[in-house]
Amino acid sequence: MKITWDDLKVDFNHIDQSRLTESWNWLIGTDKKPILMSSIGDLFLVDNNGVCYWLNVGEGILEIVANSIDEFKTKLNDNEQVDEWFLIGLIKKLKESGLELTDKHLYGYKKLPVLGGEYEPENFELTDIEVHFELSGQIQKQIKDLPDGTKVNITTE
Repeated sequence: MKITWDDLKVDFNHIDQSRLTESWNWLIGTDKKPILMSSIGDLFLVDNNGVCYWLNVGEGILEIVANSIDEFKTKLNDNEQVDEWFLIGLIKKLKESGLELTDKHLYGYKKLPVLGGEYEPENFELTDIEVHFELSGQIQKQIKDLPDGTKVNITTE
C-alpha cells in the first residue's frame, strides 16, 4: 500500500485554532499558531519570530525543529525526518487495518505513550480532532511533574 502526504497530515482549517491549543497553553504558551497537523495528532507550530516547533502530544513534549518556515519546509523533504515526525510505517499499518481518516478525525491514542501506550495499531482509534487535543492536553498537564512509574487517576474537564 502506497502512503501519500495526504495520509500523513490532517486538514484542520475548519477548526478554530485556539480550540486546538487551548489545553496546551501551559506548555506551548500563547504566541504560537498551528501550521501542520500529523494524522497521529501531533502539531507543528510557528511563533511570532518564525521559529517552528513540534508538539509531540503522546509524550507531552514541545521541541524546536526549525528556526524558520523555510528551514521547516526543507526538513519536510528529508525522508528520515518525515518518518520520525509522522511514523510512516505505523500509518501504513493503520490504513491496512481499515482505519480511514475523515475530515473531523485523526488517529488518536487509546492510551497515551507517556502512560505506557504503544506506537502500535491496536493503540489507535479514529478520534475527533478537538477532543484529541483537549483531553491529551489536560492529561499531560496533570501528569507533567510526576516521577516515572507513578500511579495516576485522570480527570478531565
